[in-house]
Amino acid sequence: MDSIFFLGTHSLFTFFFALSLQILPGFSYTSFVFGDSLVDGGNNNYLFTLSKADAPPYGIDFTPSGGQPTGRFTNGRTISDIVGEAIGAQSYPPPYLAPNAAAYSIHTGINYASGASGILDETGTLFIGRLPLKEQINNFEKTREYIVSVMGVTNTTNLLKNAIFSITIGSNDVINYFQRPMIPFIGSNSVSPTKFQDFLVSNLTLQLEQLYVLGARKFVVVGIGPLGCIPFIRAINLIPSGKCSGEVNALVQGYNQKLQAKLDQMNKDLWPNSVFVYANSYDIFRDIILNYQKYGFEDNDGPCCGGYFPPFVCYKGRDHVNSSSYLCSDRKKYVFWDAYHPTEAANIVVADQLMNGDKSKSYPMNIWELYNFDFN
Repeated sequence: MDSIFFLGTHSLFTFFFALSLQILPGFSYTSFVFGDSLVDGGNNNYLFTLSKADAPPYGIDFTPSGGQPTGRFTNGRTISDIVGEAIGAQSYPPPYLAPNAAAYSIHTGINYASGASGILDETGTLFIGRLPLKEQINNFEKTREYIVSVMGVTNTTNLLKNAIFSITIGSNDVINYFQRPMIPFIGSNSVSPTKFQDFLVSNLTLQLEQLYVLGARKFVVVGIGPLGCIPFIRAINLIPSGKCSGEVNALVQGYNQKLQAKLDQMNKDLWPNSVFVYANSYDIFRDIILNYQKYGFEDNDGPCCGGYFPPFVCYKGRDHVNSSSYLCSDRKKYVFWDAYHPTEAANIVVADQLMNGDKSKSYPMNIWELYNFDFN
C-alpha cells in the first residue's frame, strides 16, 4: 500500500503528561516504531521510491508542520503519533534516515517504518525503494550501538527495557500476495493461503526474537486490519459499495489468529522478562466501518482524497482548480484518507481503543498498562 491498514488537544496532552509523571516519575516515553506506511514518519522521503507522501494534501491537518507534508501517509497524525502524545512524549520519534536522528534516540526514540515495506524482503519491490522489516531492525541495531556509546551498556539495557517497541506490518505482504506481482515465492498463488500465513508468522517471529536479543522487552505487535474493505481492494475486485472482499479478509483473519497464538507462546516462554501485546486492529477497524455513524463518520466506503477509481492518486497541483485530485470537504467525516490509509480521525479512534480498551482490543494488556508495567 502501501498498506491498511488519540486526543489531539494541547490540554489533553498536558493532562496525560502530568499523569504519567505522577504514576512513574522515573519513566519517560521512549518508543521505537517499526512498520509500513501506516506509521512511516518520513523515512521514505529520503529514499528513491514510488511510495512517497511528500506532497500536499498529505499532512494538511498535521499541526506541527503547519499543514505541510512530512512523509506521513495520512492527513494528520498516525496511530503511533497519537499514542505518544497521549502518554506524554516530548516529541514524535524522528525518521531514522533524517539527519541527526540518533540524538533523539534516548529521550524520544526513533521511527524506522517505511511505506511499501513488508515482513518479507521481497514485498514492495515494484515501488523500488523501501526498508523491509529486517533492514529496519538492522538500523535499530546501529541506533543501539550509538546509545551504548553515550550511556554505557547498563543504562542502555535499562532504557530499552522500559521503551515501547511497536511493530505495524504485514498489510503489503498480503496485498502483494493477491496482486500476484513478479516476485519470487509469492509471485503466484501456488502457495496456499495457509502456508503463506505460516510463512509470514515465522518470518515475523524471527524479527521479534532479534529485537529481544537486542534488548527490547515491551512489544506492541499490531495485527493486520480488514484489508478486504479498503477502497483499493474493493475497486480492483469490483466489489460494490458496502461490501468487502471475503477472500482477502479470511486470509488476514487466519494470519491474525496465528500471530496471536505465537505471541501467547512467546509470552509464556519469555515471561517475566518481556511482554508481547497483540493489538487487535482488525476488530477495532471493522467495528468503525460497520458502525461508522456511532463514531461520528459519514462515509465509511470511499477515500477522502484521490477518488473512487484507479489510479487513486491523492495530490494537489499548482493549479488547485484544474490539476488536483478530488479532496473531500470535511476530513473528520471520512474513515479513509486515500485508497489505502485511514484518516487521522479514524486513527484517533483506533489509538484510543488500543490505549484504553479491554483484552479484546489489546491482549494481554492495553498500551497504558504496558507503559506502566514494571519488570522489577
